[in-house]
Amino acid sequence: MRAAPVCPRCFGPLHEPSAWSSAWRCGVHGDVPPLHTHRPSDAAFDAVRRMARVPVWMPWPLPAGWLVTGFAEAGDERSGGVATVVALSGPSVTWGPADMLLVAEEPGVGLGAAYAGLSGPDPGDGVGDGPPHAKVDIRGHPTPLWCVEGVPPDRAVYVGEALGNWLWAIAWPAEVGCLIALTEFDLRDLSDPDQIFDLPYGAFSPRLQIDR
Repeated sequence: MRAAPVCPRCFGPLHEPSAWSSAWRCGVHGDVPPLHTHRPSDAAFDAVRRMARVPVWMPWPLPAGWLVTGFAEAGDERSGGVATVVALSGPSVTWGPADMLLVAEEPGVGLGAAYAGLSGPDPGDGVGDGPPHAKVDIRGHPTPLWCVEGVPPDRAVYVGEALGNWLWAIAWPAEVGCLIALTEFDLRDLSDPDQIFDLPYGAFSPRLQIDR
């Protein structure tokens, strides 16, 4: 059975559309696009990229030892996917496992901020000020990312703008931020047509379902 969608800003329950409103509604944040999470599989991959109205980012090729560990999207048939998430897991730069979420979203959705542990829907002040702290390569162009301050100490968060949408890279533990800062990932948009991927899948990432 498919899990019920939740709010992309607080991961709380939603009221379903009714005869009076076609929107999903959170008791705290009002009308929101519903967030669905998916276990890693080709069927989930195809479903997310078919619905996506924003990019579905993934570093390709993947870093050595890393696996795709789930997907998520915020949206429905009415809105389309206004936010997408690709979850990755692999070895950390120090010891033990590491996790990373790559989020693309339209401004105001708030999903990246929720995974980052921020209260507002967007990254706030400081993004775009001064030199970037990391860069990713998108379609042959370097795209700057800035480290976000004020997040919980167990994670590293970088954010920038790509193709008119927010791009978030959120990593656990915080030391994995070095991987983002020191490696200029080549990000591919999985929703671009005429692409064939043989994705390596791992166990479902618990980072996609945050208990608030």
